[in-house]
Amino acid sequence: MHHGASSSRRKGRAPRRRPPQPSSSQPPPQPPRPPRRRFRPGTRALQEIRKYQRTTNLLIPKAPFCRLVREVCQKMGRGSLRWQVLALMAMQEAAEAFLVMLLSDAYLCTLHANRVTLFNKDVQLARRIRGIHDI
Repeated sequence: MHHGASSSRRKGRAPRRRPPQPSSSQPPPQPPRPPRRRFRPGTRALQEIRKYQRTTNLLIPKAPFCRLVREVCQKMGRGSLRWQVLALMAMQEAAEAFLVMLLSDAYLCTLHANRVTLFNKDVQLARRIRGIHDI
């Protein structure tokens, strides 16, 4: 066997290639961004829950809620009523408190059924237990 042939069979490091030299007309290459952090399932939801529990801000935007209240008032048959800003804010506070309590009761129904996902039937059961039939 030829000595030169056996040396080509030896395992060694692959030759390192030099990156091409950037020309003067191109901007220098940017360093690669680190990969985005992936959270385990449910972690991001828990972060959002804690974030919203810390704040006292209203979660429903004010303008759409105001339009909804005016639309419901018109459908009740009274024509267009005028609302004070503080009255609308009080109505929105009450509506959001109602929704938060209803959803927390519905989630308790979910946990009682040994599930994690909130289903429509959980909200319906929570409404039935609370005695809310006309909404």
